[in-house]
Amino acid sequence: MKDFNYYAPTEVVFGEKSEEQVARLVKKYGGTKVLVHYGGQSAIRSGLLVKIIGLLQEAGIDFVKLGGVVPNPRLSLAQKGIELCRREGVDFILAVGGGSVIDSSKCIAYGVPYEGNVWDFYQGKAKATAMLPLAAVLTIPAAGSEMSESSVITNEDGDVKLGYSNNLSRPKFAIMNPCRTFTLPPYQTAAGVTDMMMHTMERYFTKDDDMDLTTDLAEALLRSMKNAVFAVLKNPEDYRYRAQIMWGGSLMHNGLTGCGISDDWATHQLEHELSGMFDVTHGAGLAAVWPSWARYVMHENVSRFVRFAVNVMDVPNDFTDPEGTALKGIEAMERFYHAIGMPINIKELIGRDITDAEIKEMTRKCSRDHHATCGCLKVLEAKDMQTIYQMARG
Repeated sequence: MKDFNYYAPTEVVFGEKSEEQVARLVKKYGGTKVLVHYGGQSAIRSGLLVKIIGLLQEAGIDFVKLGGVVPNPRLSLAQKGIELCRREGVDFILAVGGGSVIDSSKCIAYGVPYEGNVWDFYQGKAKATAMLPLAAVLTIPAAGSEMSESSVITNEDGDVKLGYSNNLSRPKFAIMNPCRTFTLPPYQTAAGVTDMMMHTMERYFTKDDDMDLTTDLAEALLRSMKNAVFAVLKNPEDYRYRAQIMWGGSLMHNGLTGCGISDDWATHQLEHELSGMFDVTHGAGLAAVWPSWARYVMHENVSRFVRFAVNVMDVPNDFTDPEGTALKGIEAMERFYHAIGMPINIKELIGRDITDAEIKEMTRKCSRDHHATCGCLKVLEAKDMQTIYQMARG
């Protein structure tokens, strides 16, 4: 078991009508001039944005708005937000939306006090030492950004998608009302659950087998999400299971399921190049890549894949054939993805065959021009990345 530091300072306000506390919370954490940042779809469709603005107005809290966030949030919009915050004297950022909106908000919050280009942080050229405080009113459970230290931004110049993690970016508070997720389309719901499950799976598949409590928590969360997603796809207004998903998304990416073990993140790194190049939904991209990654690295810790197969995917354990049991677990995960409308290879994801040139370009970007590796269960070099992309062609 590895030593660990579990840090989760975000105040979570969860339940029906929880957004009605937004003004009190903004004031509690020192906000006097707020940037309300949003995408323009789920927040508007649910009526949440209008309500949040009204609550701020009633409380006498000054604010400015910036919409337009899209999936795989763009650096260019974040840079506009930085300029807007500086010009208007904004001292607090309120993200109203899902992971893309929160990630864009984090990027803006990094950039306001920084004299250089905020992209420096994502390229690893600088480390943030200050940022504006931010909070989230969550509408799309998926990314876990409402409690995590992570954000991912796409630079349209070269379609480069990079992540940056810093504990400064953990939101001051997160408001979660499961009722606000009732209007999510089935595909978005399924992709969101895929993403949150992968956040824990990236931590679960490790060589560290001696932190049983963390492993048990991870397996319980994964099983809960499997059950909940089918319930809400059948009945989108099932509050009980919408709540499981909303809270599960936070718990699966706030560090809890990584305590005492090494994490991997290779699937995320491989997928970032897919969504960077083809602008696909992140969760769907993860589903398209993971089975091939799993088959490629399985032998690094077969027993871990056996445990996943048996305890998460309900595969009978054949003690005479652990590799066969592990493979059946991967196949069961593929069936789960198809059952909720997710792809299991790149062809299903983008609707056509990927070219050799596109695979080479994704490999180049993922390996940072063949200089960087990714992953921990098996450290992937450029040749490994290319092989996994080829396996995932479909």
